[in-house]
Amino acid sequence: MVDFRYLKAFMLTAKYASFSKAAEELNIAQSAVSRQIKLLEDSLQEELIIRSSKKVILSEKGKELYQASLSFEKTSMQIFEREDRLPLSVGILEGLLKTWFTPLLTEYLKNQKRDVSVHVADIPELRSGIEEGKYDIIFGTENIQSDLVTSLKLFEEKLVLIGKHDVNKKKLQDERWIVFSNNDNLFKVSKNKSDSIIMVDSFDSIISLVKNDLGIAIVPDHLIKKEDQLKVHDMPGLPSSQIYLSTLNYKKMPERIQALVDIVKTKR
Repeated sequence: MVDFRYLKAFMLTAKYASFSKAAEELNIAQSAVSRQIKLLEDSLQEELIIRSSKKVILSEKGKELYQASLSFEKTSMQIFEREDRLPLSVGILEGLLKTWFTPLLTEYLKNQKRDVSVHVADIPELRSGIEEGKYDIIFGTENIQSDLVTSLKLFEEKLVLIGKHDVNKKKLQDERWIVFSNNDNLFKVSKNKSDSIIMVDSFDSIISLVKNDLGIAIVPDHLIKKEDQLKVHDMPGLPSSQIYLSTLNYKKMPERIQALVDIVKTKR
């Protein structure tokens, strides 16, 4: 098995054509440099340096390895230096996108020249997406604390009942329901199911339908604007949702992600 631990000693010796200069840069004894190169040669079963009392001469294999090492070093540096060009991928719940996140994204892009993709997804998809590396950062209602992912609480999201007119909360089944999915909160707060249900996977569309007096809905309160002119009813029976920012557990977070995290933290 090739022991590449000693490749640096070889590269510096080849670079300077000198054991002593390589030893000086590595801050070790010249004999240690020579020993490390010998161990590398033994693991490769190839002679890399032709020993001479006057100068360092690379063998043909030594020349090839040195050129390959330089190419690897250059490619490696390019990988770590191209952070400024890497895209940012965000996963987010639909209800957070336009009213809350869009202003933050706008501020982020003022100082960032990079591609950004924003994906609307449900909670299971957000979690799998961050764990599998599909997303760099996600915003949702799940507090994920694991060896792989960590979450930061941002704010509390209050759910409210909305209608074009006053709604009798004891007779919700008499109204047409406009819901986001089969897990919508209207199914949780009403003992009886409405005879007429519209399912729409967009909160903007849900609010638009309610504004046109086509039914009632339960939505996060931050989605409601004054100009919507809707009747808003508190729903004490519904727990408030906590909104979290989640990222992978980086020892040093990539700059493209850290910049967005910093903006979000200032707006908490």
